[in-house]
Amino acid sequence: MIHAFIFDMDGVLVDSNPTHKIALQQFCEKHGYKLTEQELREKIYGRTNRDWLSNLFQNLSEETIKQYAEEKEALFRELYHDIKPLNGLIDFLRKMDGYKIPRAIATSAPRANVDFTLSRTGIGPSFTTILDDSFVTRGKPDPEIYLKSVQALKMRASDCVVFEDSLSGVKAGKAAGCKVVGLTTTHSREELSEADLSIDNFVNLDPNSLLNSLF
Repeated sequence: MIHAFIFDMDGVLVDSNPTHKIALQQFCEKHGYKLTEQELREKIYGRTNRDWLSNLFQNLSEETIKQYAEEKEALFRELYHDIKPLNGLIDFLRKMDGYKIPRAIATSAPRANVDFTLSRTGIGPSFTTILDDSFVTRGKPDPEIYLKSVQALKMRASDCVVFEDSLSGVKAGKAAGCKVVGLTTTHSREELSEADLSIDNFVNLDPNSLLNSLF
């Protein structure tokens, strides 16, 4: 039986959320909002810029949403210097190659951030199927991006494993009908209780053993 892996990007392929947090706080304070840790974790992480900007700022025009999103993401890329793959990821990807496991990236981030992350970490060649925020009209926790990823991989959702760090992403993966592995980079194991399995990173993780534990 063939299975496929679908990876969120921020907090999964790279531990970028601490930098996103700084960028979000600086951006929001500049525009008159001071967000609490709980608001960041529950209302922003894992969601598209369109979703959280529309919720935070009322009645924004399409042009302003695009302008604000570009401003925030440019700030993130300016701040994010120490970018590296999550611990154990490179070895995990090599093992996936050995098992010939299909894979995709499904992220709420814009393509500029995807290109930035993949080029800086050198993991771009590991992924040929990439869906960013431009592929969806409904952000996580809606399952749209995972359903489209499953379709792009020509798989069944029930044969796919989603790797997620956000609560909205876990909900999206489960709603799509996939198995979900939660990464504890952003939330605790207790908070990720809806996931089928939780891990801290990819160190010493064997893809085949992981699949045997999930299916």
